[in-house]
Amino acid sequence: MVDAALLILRVAVGLYVFGHGAQKMLGWFGGSGYQKTLTGMVAALGFRPGPFWTTMSGLSEMGGGLLLGLGLLSPLGTFGVAAAMLTAIFGVHWRNGLWNSKRGIELPFAYLVAAVAVGLTGPGRYSLDQALGIALPEPATWIVMTVLVLAGLALAFGTRKPAPQPAPPQATPGSRPAGAAER
Repeated sequence: MVDAALLILRVAVGLYVFGHGAQKMLGWFGGSGYQKTLTGMVAALGFRPGPFWTTMSGLSEMGGGLLLGLGLLSPLGTFGVAAAMLTAIFGVHWRNGLWNSKRGIELPFAYLVAAVAVGLTGPGRYSLDQALGIALPEPATWIVMTVLVLAGLALAFGTRKPAPQPAPPQATPGSRPAGAAER
C-alpha cells in the first residue's frame, strides 16, 4: 500500500506543479505564458535578470513536477519543486500569512512538504526509476542538490531589486512640512 500511496502523492503533486509551470512558460491551462510572466510577475517581484529567473522558475516547476510525477531521477524532481516553492513562499506569499484564503503560504508549503516527503522516502515501486533500475548516489545527490538550491535562492534574493518606497508628501507653496508647529 505504501507504493500505491507514493504513486498517488507523486502524480498528484507532480502534475499540479508541472501545470503551474506550464501556465507560466507556455500559457497552458489558462496561464499567462512566458512574456506576461516575465513582464508581470517576475518584474513586479524584482528578480533580475528577469528572463533568466523566469526561465528558471518555469523549468523548476515544469521539470521538477514532471520528474516527481514520473518518479524519474529521484530526488531531482523534489529539488526542482523545492526551489520553486521556497521562492514562492518567501518571494510572494510570506507577507500574507499562513492561509491560502489570504494568498498566504499554505499551498506552496503543502507542495514543498509533499515533494520533500517523497524525496526522502524514494519514488516507490511504481516509478520510472524502479522500472529502469535508476538510483542516483545517496547522500551525494542530496548534498549537492541542497547546496545548489540554497545557492540559487541566495542569488535570486540577493540580486533582487528592492521594492519601491512610497515618496514622501511634497510641500506646496505656503504649506508647512508635516509635523511643523504653528507660531
